Amino acid sequence: MASVSDSYFQQQLTVRKERLQAIHEHNGASAEISRLVAEVDAALARLDSGTFGVCEVCGGTIESERLIADPLARVCLEELPPEELRRIEADLEAAGRIQRALLPPQNLSVHGWEVHYRYEPVGHVSGDYCDLIVGDQSSGELVFLLGDVVGKGVAASLLMSHLHAMFRSLVTVRQPLAQMLSIASRLFCESTAAGQYATLIAGRADSAGHLELAGAGHPPGFLLRDAGVTRIESSGFPLGMFSEARFSTQCFELRAGDALLFYSDGVTESRNGAGEEFGILRLEQFAGNRRGASPADLVGGCFAELRSFSGSQPRADDITLMALRRTA
Repeated sequence: MASVSDSYFQQQLTVRKERLQAIHEHNGASAEISRLVAEVDAALARLDSGTFGVCEVCGGTIESERLIADPLARVCLEELPPEELRRIEADLEAAGRIQRALLPPQNLSVHGWEVHYRYEPVGHVSGDYCDLIVGDQSSGELVFLLGDVVGKGVAASLLMSHLHAMFRSLVTVRQPLAQMLSIASRLFCESTAAGQYATLIAGRADSAGHLELAGAGHPPGFLLRDAGVTRIESSGFPLGMFSEARFSTQCFELRAGDALLFYSDGVTESRNGAGEEFGILRLEQFAGNRRGASPADLVGGCFAELRSFSGSQPRADDITLMALRRTA
């Protein structure tokens, strides 16, 4: 995860103190408000002294994801008492359930398209983003999105939820695809800390087989036809990297049997025991050998290939795969 500047935490803590003071003025003094003001002041003092983010028990570094979620944190995870760790574990499990509830149906057949995806966080929550938004019968549209927020854990999952809400809103007002990404990038840039961004592939397909794609710094996708496999490169900057970023689209005509495969970089960056990456070439070769497979078989086969390649090596990143096939 990219580091977050001290100025970000200075701003966050100052805003919290102002809110506490406003509550104090409106409702009067209370022991809880006084305690929280004291904790905020202590955190601001740690920023001034250069000890913010340093564990007060072991002297190590407090996890950046925890600081973003709670800038008052003073102790790293390894030094928390068991009852606090159990509480955090329960909170993470609840967050994971909420995040899974945001996911679309895993199998979808609509408007002449068949879709299947797999979404596997490395922990309780994920920074990968996946959504399918179906238009009504008159529009015949299917919008699909697959993205990856920088970082891991709770902080990344919060940004993933942020993306989900933004695109669900933007799709309803029927923005052109490139414009939709430009708006999302500006909103993401203005509402997140410096250094936080997301890669994304967004597509809009219709019942006639027309497909429009826009990419924001995401790994290349694959178009699978009888004649072979074509890489679909992403030309735009990641969302949130530049406030005024502009995006372009690519258009394709898909016939019955043509398919698409998209993924997060946790797939290609998976490693085996020797430290070798799975890599894009290996994924491209696999896709080429499975051109006639259904989306479910294509995604399931890829996961089997990854497991065979990685062996007992633990995963280091979230993994999402999505396959779409034209059926009519």
